[in-house]
Amino acid sequence: MMDATLRLHSLPFSSVRTYLTAALFVIGNIALPQLLHFVPQGGVTWLPIYFFTLVGAYKYGWRVGLLTALASPVVNSLMFGMPPVAALPAIMLKSVLLALIAGWTASCFNKASLLMLVAVVLGYQVLGTLGEWVMKADFYASCQDFRIGIPGMLLQIIGGWIMINFVIRRN
Repeated sequence: MMDATLRLHSLPFSSVRTYLTAALFVIGNIALPQLLHFVPQGGVTWLPIYFFTLVGAYKYGWRVGLLTALASPVVNSLMFGMPPVAALPAIMLKSVLLALIAGWTASCFNKASLLMLVAVVLGYQVLGTLGEWVMKADFYASCQDFRIGIPGMLLQIIGGWIMINFVIRRN
């Protein structure tokens, strides 16, 4: 397993590069869900709206992750009606948690191992599920990602690790 130190960034809000980078990840978070929505229950199974938030926050810092986390669900909902407006608060909570946890983990450890990505994904999912439970007052509905979204979590962990370590490694 590759566990070498990476060149990770923490782009500031004052940099144009922050917004351009976030915009690219938002585009990814628009395209991937559209592709996976062709698969029955593709959104709830593969959790595609979180993928590029994870990669962006881990590689380019929590600010890029936060911008991606906030814009992606809203733009998708406005453009395609998915996620539905009623689902936005829970999705945005999980997206923001993902951006903050991924950005913090990357800045503390300066590497991206599978184990670290497991911790990031489980961290945002557990905290997000608790927050969603408070919002919805329905524990069963709040646990949907753990009941249906395991393939999506695995995609985030393995696909995220590949993207961070191999695809965008040089930047």
